[in-house]
Amino acid sequence: MSNNRTIAKNSLFLYFRMFLTMGVGLYTSRLVLQALGVIDYGIYGLVGGIVTSFAFLNSAMVSSTLRYLSSDIGRKDSIQLQKTFNATLNIHIAIALIVIVLSETLGLWFVNKILDIPANRLVAANWVYQFSIIAFVLEIIQVPYNALLIARERMNIYAYISILETILKLIIVLILTEVSGDKLIVYSVSTFVVIFTVRTIYKIYCKKYFKETAYHFYYDRLYYKKLVSYSGWNLFGGLAMVTRGQGSNILLNIFFGPVANAAFGISTMVQGIIGGFVSNFQMAASPQIIKNYALGEKDKSLNLIYKSAKFSFFGMLIIVIPLLANLSFILHLWLKNLPQYTLQFTKLALIYSLVESIVGPLATGAQAHGDIKWYQIIVGLFIIFIFPCAYLIFLFDKNPVDLYWIFIANSIVAIIFRLFFLKKMIGLDIKTFNIQVGTPVLILATLGLIISEYLFSQKADTVAEFILQSLSIILIVLSLIIVLGTSAEEKKFGVNFLKSKF
Repeated sequence: MSNNRTIAKNSLFLYFRMFLTMGVGLYTSRLVLQALGVIDYGIYGLVGGIVTSFAFLNSAMVSSTLRYLSSDIGRKDSIQLQKTFNATLNIHIAIALIVIVLSETLGLWFVNKILDIPANRLVAANWVYQFSIIAFVLEIIQVPYNALLIARERMNIYAYISILETILKLIIVLILTEVSGDKLIVYSVSTFVVIFTVRTIYKIYCKKYFKETAYHFYYDRLYYKKLVSYSGWNLFGGLAMVTRGQGSNILLNIFFGPVANAAFGISTMVQGIIGGFVSNFQMAASPQIIKNYALGEKDKSLNLIYKSAKFSFFGMLIIVIPLLANLSFILHLWLKNLPQYTLQFTKLALIYSLVESIVGPLATGAQAHGDIKWYQIIVGLFIIFIFPCAYLIFLFDKNPVDLYWIFIANSIVAIIFRLFFLKKMIGLDIKTFNIQVGTPVLILATLGLIISEYLFSQKADTVAEFILQSLSIILIVLSLIIVLGTSAEEKKFGVNFLKSKF
């Protein structure tokens, strides 16, 4: 019960952060699109994405870092915790050097020789590219500090610093609308300054409050081999994610040009903002899943996986259904002039986010187990299959919207693969998962889509109508979730938690 309260409290901190960052993010993205224009906006997302496509090197270590730090904290082994932190920091520095080499060779060639960038914007694109490299290298080295904050469950600090980052980004966007000169270059430089400032604050806090961050060069060949081996299979899974995301963005550029990249960038931004609600909850639950498994309490760990998957979907459903009901109104209110394909991309991106909301807790369960070789190989290969599939479809059907249909179908089948692997890895019971997660999710998803399409078929024309409709939909969906989607024990916990807070 105390662990559940910790998760609930940390989720509240992260949701407060999310509401503020979402509001500011939506506002600033509109200003950025207006200031840069569709072409430059597409270039920024595409070129910056080339650098972050090397994030699979980094994301492979993120899971490893969080997993091992959480396990050490769960066992209360402070000596090993310091060794783990120093080892992961050294590995991340090595990853940063690899990223610099790859970015300044293969990546630089790709930007200047392969991508469809107007000749008069190539210089600006290279400015964006170079500052994206520097910013990304900072992000890589920062990973052990962020992972430690999450493993220590200091979500309030994580939330406060993220809010500061959001405010700084708002300031640079307001400045961007007033400056003269090349706005794309100004925006890339300013974004780097914000990232540098925020990463410095994270490091100062961790150095002050966590003694395990004191740097002592530590090298144990067997332990480094264990960390790198574990992250190596995560590396393959990260590569699959890159192929799905940035690979798809490159295909859109080759077949449909920067305008399609702008539309895809907007839909991806919406997906990221909405997905942030779920990732915040999952971020709060992940350390507990790993710590319980490390302590041998597998039943508690599995129970958290079931509940996290179910409530992640429910949380997403409450947000997605009102958006789907009035998506055209929202996008035009937000951006005014929409790049071609934006509405179709964003609608399918929201549905895709619903499906993907279940994945996080399953992935955490696999990470907690540790032996992830075949899990990453099979699931990763299936995700990579998106790239050739999309290429073939674009050859015969010149419709970029097909991309998201491939995403959705692939995600559903990948979840099925994950369940069978977790059954073998950690003893996940598929029948229990279907009863606790699958059935209520399917019922409420069906009812939610019916509400969106038919019950509120009369779309909003004004902000007041949109707010009224959205509140009505949220109340209906929330009522259905409470009645059809929660157990008696979950209802009781919810009532007791609210009583303790209010």
